[in-house]
Amino acid sequence: MNKVIETIKSHRSIRKFTKEHIPSTILQEIFDAARYASTSSFVQAYHIIRITDTTKRHAIYELSGEQPYINMAPEFLVFCADLHKLNHACELHGEKMDDGYMESMIVATVDASLVAQNLMLAAESFDLGGVYIGGLRNNIAKVSQLLNLPKHVYPLFGMCLGYPEQNPQTKPRMDISLILSENGYDAIDAEKLSQYDETVKNYYFERTHGKINHTWTEQMSEKMKNETRPFMLNYLQKQGFARK
Repeated sequence: MNKVIETIKSHRSIRKFTKEHIPSTILQEIFDAARYASTSSFVQAYHIIRITDTTKRHAIYELSGEQPYINMAPEFLVFCADLHKLNHACELHGEKMDDGYMESMIVATVDASLVAQNLMLAAESFDLGGVYIGGLRNNIAKVSQLLNLPKHVYPLFGMCLGYPEQNPQTKPRMDISLILSENGYDAIDAEKLSQYDETVKNYYFERTHGKINHTWTEQMSEKMKNETRPFMLNYLQKQGFARK
């Protein structure tokens, strides 16, 4: 197994970090590598905000469900979908950006996500670890205000980074046959899914010493039956996204 594949397959969320700071030279290499992610039509519709202000970091902690690692991690980043620079490019050449299209939002969202994954992979290549923080969308308007985000920008998620103080197992992933098909979408293989359920159940049972033993489908059915951040559409439309 080559080093890249090994690093990718070793990914797991890290929520406990040592107090060791990440050297600035390593940080710069990580940031530099991140920007070489694929981007749709060269738009580069993303922005990364490094949070070094402790007051702002604590505010994000409070707005994101008080997840302790947000305050504890040596580094905390916020990844944004960014069409603001594209709007500026239009203005520079006397054009008006036709905003509000779902397609533009999808492009910016995918671009920012690819950059984030590049950054995480680069960080892990230096033996760092991290965890994504989607909880900042719990109060997305307040986070946007805190970070002075202009119109046509919205925060996707945060990321904690640092040197791991824990070594958790990697979570078991679905069998390839459940996520890969040829020439079309295949019917779900019930037997493979059942086997995966059993694998996940055993994983949680061992990880929690018997306190949790639910399957993947049980977990997802519980998650997906509930309303999820119903304010998002209104917020996105105010930011110039998802109007058409």
